[in-house]
Amino acid sequence: MKKITTVIAAGALSLGASFTWADTSCSPVKMADPGWSDIAATNAISTFLLEAMGYQTKIDALAVPITYGGLRDNQVDVFLGNWMPAQQGFYDQFIANGKVTQLAKNLDGTEFTLAVPDYVYNAGVHDFADLNKFADKFDHKLYGIGSGAPANQSLQEIIKKNDFDLGKWKLVESSEQAMLAEVDRAVKRERFVVFLGWQPHPMNVKLKMHYLTGGEKYFGATGSVYTVTRNGYADACPQVAKLFSQLMFTPEMENTIMADVVDTKKSNADAAKAYLKAHPEVLEKWLAGVQTAEGKDALAAVKAKL
Repeated sequence: MKKITTVIAAGALSLGASFTWADTSCSPVKMADPGWSDIAATNAISTFLLEAMGYQTKIDALAVPITYGGLRDNQVDVFLGNWMPAQQGFYDQFIANGKVTQLAKNLDGTEFTLAVPDYVYNAGVHDFADLNKFADKFDHKLYGIGSGAPANQSLQEIIKKNDFDLGKWKLVESSEQAMLAEVDRAVKRERFVVFLGWQPHPMNVKLKMHYLTGGEKYFGATGSVYTVTRNGYADACPQVAKLFSQLMFTPEMENTIMADVVDTKKSNADAAKAYLKAHPEVLEKWLAGVQTAEGKDALAAVKAKL
């Protein structure tokens, strides 16, 4: 979507314009996508809601470290992918010291750690400590996601510290899609492979897989995902921020949208709209008390677009 520049934003705010006017100046809403299927799904939901409310959106493909730098430098407005505790390092660097604002929790009950296919699990690989027993079968490789991702940094730390006797292993970094393509190739040949897995994600439906225990020090047992914003965003764009503060997803919701994209080749936008049409009840809490860019009832505007 093309970026629309609003040149009157600073003047409107400096003149003490109303919240509705200030929110009009908040278009486009600038969001980040690190190339993860779950964030593509939640960004698609957000985009549909925001466009129905009268806003433009601009989504940039950015690595996680660049995203946090963009939030700090006011180049990114909102990021829906603050996975905790996997991003503890970024929390400490940007949120704990006040450079970025953690606005609200948007998802509970996540998993994010190393995983293996069922035949590898059945062969005796249940825990991080089991991996090196089968090092040759794994070719001493851990398959991760994009370079700079917090989970990759945790795996690199494990290798550096020789935790679980993995000091001689190699982390293979690639995109989420490339990692899963490698896993698919391994599964077809029943070759040993260990990779980063997470829930929610359609991999949990598509693959017969198991999460390994033992990595809780680095990845936690279960976790949550938070929405983070640039500092001052809630004051500058109160209606948009109110929406994001009330936007809460479920693993089932995200899995349904992502599976629809994979199974039917729909776009994320079409899959998100299809979910909302089938489950309009989720809109009540998300849009309670929220106004459109023109100061009208956001719930009515969104339902009209559905």
